[in-house]
Amino acid sequence: MPVSDTISDFLTRMRNAASAKHKSVDTPSSNLKLAVATILKEQGFITSFEKIDDEKQGVLRVALRYHNGMPAIQEVKRISKPGRRVYLPADKLPRVRNGLGVAIVSTSKGVMTDKQARLYNVGGEILCTVW
Repeated sequence: MPVSDTISDFLTRMRNAASAKHKSVDTPSSNLKLAVATILKEQGFITSFEKIDDEKQGVLRVALRYHNGMPAIQEVKRISKPGRRVYLPADKLPRVRNGLGVAIVSTSKGVMTDKQARLYNVGGEILCTVW
């Protein structure tokens, strides 16, 4: 079955695997998913990720992170959806859980966190929030 929102599918797979206490999760790969996974690794929400080449688009294997048996990702929320895109300027970007979480933003300078976007003073599409 084709998926219309691949980022939402990626986030849902990670959320479900974390709640089921899986060590890793596999998902079809894309450049945007690689960028999101890079940010999640930098922020400490996942342990690692790797792109496994196959004859098609590739597979992205994400190793989930746990702390004392609890998943590092407590909540993942998709903000901008195919039916309703959400674009905000740099000064209006949300602060997730008073800075404890992170909002992932797709900007003209690439995919980055809300803190980086404020630093570079660029706005963009709010992909998701992670806490």
